[in-house]
Amino acid sequence: MKNILLTTAIAFAMTTPVFAAGTHSGGHGHEEADASHGHAEMAAGMPGKAEDVTRTIDVSMRETDEGTMIFEPAKFEFEQGETIRFNVMNKGEIEHEFVIDDVEGNAKHKEMMAAMDMEHDDPNSVRLDEGKSGEVIWTFSKAGTFEFACLIPGHYESGMHGPITVSETSTQDELVQAQAEIEYTQGTIKKVDAEGGKVTIKHGPLVNLDMPSMTMVFRADPDMIARMSEGQDIEFVAEPVKGKLTVTQMK
Repeated sequence: MKNILLTTAIAFAMTTPVFAAGTHSGGHGHEEADASHGHAEMAAGMPGKAEDVTRTIDVSMRETDEGTMIFEPAKFEFEQGETIRFNVMNKGEIEHEFVIDDVEGNAKHKEMMAAMDMEHDDPNSVRLDEGKSGEVIWTFSKAGTFEFACLIPGHYESGMHGPITVSETSTQDELVQAQAEIEYTQGTIKKVDAEGGKVTIKHGPLVNLDMPSMTMVFRADPDMIARMSEGQDIEFVAEPVKGKLTVTQMK
C-alpha cells in the first residue's frame, strides 16, 4: 500500500506545471512589522524565542498502510501568548513538511507550490527528509483558528492538515470575577505532616464536592504546607488532583 501511496504522490507532483525552482520565504504575504520582537508577525502569530518557550510538543509525520498521510497529534489547542516548541520528526518514507498558518494562507501557498518547485525557508515551517527531525518555535500572539499542514503537492489532499485553536487570554477582570465565585470552606487545622505532604482539617461542608462537615486528611504542596500550622483557622478550597483530595487554595 505504501508503494502505491508513493507512486500516487509522485504522479500528482509530475502532473503540475513547473515554472521555477527556489526557496520561498517571507511568510506568504501575511506579515506585519513587529519591531519589539525583531520578527514579522503573521496571521497565526510570530516566530518565538527559545527562552520564552512554555511548552514542548512532539509532532510526527508519516504515511499509513491505509494510503493516507497524517500528523500526530491531529490537532492543537493553545492560549493566546503561549510560545510552543514543536519537535517535528518525519517517521515516513518520503519527504514531508510542517507549516503553521491560517487556512487561507495555507490554501494560497498550496496553490503556489502546485505551480512551481518551491522549498521553504520560513520560521513557521520545517521540511524534512525521511528519518530526519527539526523544530519550529512559535508564539501564538493572536486568538483564533489556524492550521498546520504539509503543502507538498498531494500531501494535504492525503490528510496532512489539522486545526490549531488559540483561545483568548483571560482579562484581569475575568480572573478577579472567577476568583470571587470560588466557594471557600472554613476549617481548623488539626495536624500537619510536612514530610508526607498531608494536612488534617476539621472543616465545614465542601460545597463544590457535595461533602458534609467532617475531619479529613488532604494533600497539599510544599508551599501550601509551609503556611500551615496546628490550630490555625483557615478558609480553603479542596479539589481532586490525581485522585487525591488536595488543598488548592487557602486564605
